[in-house]
Amino acid sequence: MAETAHPTDAPHRGGKAVGISIAAAVGGFLFGFDSSVINGAVDALGSHFHLGSFLSGFVVSIALLGCAVGAWYAGRLADSWGRRRVMVLGAVMFIISSIGSATAFSVPDLMVWRVVGGLAIGIASVIAPAYISEVAPAKGRGALGSLQQLAITVGQLVVLSSNKGLAGAAGGASQNLWFGMAAWRWMFLVGVIPALVYGLLALLIPESPRYLVLKGEYGKAAGVLGRVTGESDPEGKVAQIRETLDKEHRSSFADIRGKRFGLHPLVWVGIIMAAFQQLVGINAIFYYSTTLWKSVGFSESSSFTTSVITAGINVVMTVVAMLFVDRVGRRRLLTIGSIGMFLSLLLTAVAFSQQHGSGDHVSLPGPYGPLALVGANAFVVFFALSWGPILWIMLAEMFPNRMRAMALAIGTASNWIFNFIVTFAFEPMTRQVGLSWLYGTFAFFALASFFFVRGKVPETKQRELESMTGETYQRRTAGQTPSAH
Repeated sequence: MAETAHPTDAPHRGGKAVGISIAAAVGGFLFGFDSSVINGAVDALGSHFHLGSFLSGFVVSIALLGCAVGAWYAGRLADSWGRRRVMVLGAVMFIISSIGSATAFSVPDLMVWRVVGGLAIGIASVIAPAYISEVAPAKGRGALGSLQQLAITVGQLVVLSSNKGLAGAAGGASQNLWFGMAAWRWMFLVGVIPALVYGLLALLIPESPRYLVLKGEYGKAAGVLGRVTGESDPEGKVAQIRETLDKEHRSSFADIRGKRFGLHPLVWVGIIMAAFQQLVGINAIFYYSTTLWKSVGFSESSSFTTSVITAGINVVMTVVAMLFVDRVGRRRLLTIGSIGMFLSLLLTAVAFSQQHGSGDHVSLPGPYGPLALVGANAFVVFFALSWGPILWIMLAEMFPNRMRAMALAIGTASNWIFNFIVTFAFEPMTRQVGLSWLYGTFAFFALASFFFVRGKVPETKQRELESMTGETYQRRTAGQTPSAH
């Protein structure tokens, strides 16, 4: 663990950083898998358990409450147990959830397993970006941090493709497939495979050097820094980490307090950014896209195909974001994304303003069906280019070392809470006010996010984590735009 770093080993060490980051990002794959597995099963669940729109929305969204709780406690567990052990815990819980959801015999039973899965995904959503930010070198941290969102999008694409294949093989999500089990049950059961992979990889990767320093294991921390990040002076880096950890507050709720509204201004920035990422309505697309496209005239098979195409677009544009995030900067991509999302969602809202019918009998006349499809997919393009990956990069980067785990947990919990609100409200609100008003509301939040980024979000491009003290930002929150320096 205490190997000496040599300059000639730099490419090899860079490859190790990428490999380790990919392994940690499998937690993001589970995040994406769980967030979209319900997409293909929601109608079949409604038929099997005789769910109304309210209960159907609650079954879909209750996992997100578990996610919020898991995210809240993940930071504390990570500081107590270490990043790797918490990853293993999340993998075990996801396996239990997948098996339980696949064999559920009643609505309360299904809800319990959905919550367990939510706890697991909440843990993974915090630990993966935190770990990657702590092992990645500053110059490539944006791209490596984007692996979390890329893994989420790949997880969504894989599970939507899996759902389509299983439903197609059975002749419908409600039809029996193998061993007398309906296709929707197999949709959940497939999740055991990536969870096993995640648990195994978590056992093989090294512990975070910042956690090792926190626990006083300086030799091991220097070894990880030398072998993985390509640090030319690992002992000096350990000393720098020790200094920042000594200066910063301990990771507890009391230590993220600030003078305004009870919390440090940066923590509020993280909370509001996490809220905006959900309030633009991205998971209205990924949780309900199959149901949505069926409601406007697509067949079940075509709806599954359209959802897979949307997920594929999400993956491709996330890769594009990875290529540009360290060149263009976080704030610039966020503002581009906000404007693009606003225009796309406005187009979608206009298309749905022409809908005929209501409830399960909605149709879009003439060109408005294709227009809604274009608007929704353009929205996904701009989201994947910006707010999708960059939120997780920023939450992992912008906080001081001592408060990082706690602040990231709070920000992630905020993300899951607003995810729950949007997901739970989407189906009943579709019936009450219509899709045009809903997408118009999402467009409003996209526009609001542009002004928030311009006024409050700091730039963290190519800055060392140890330089994120939070002091400069706190001095500049009296109405001025925050600076990165």
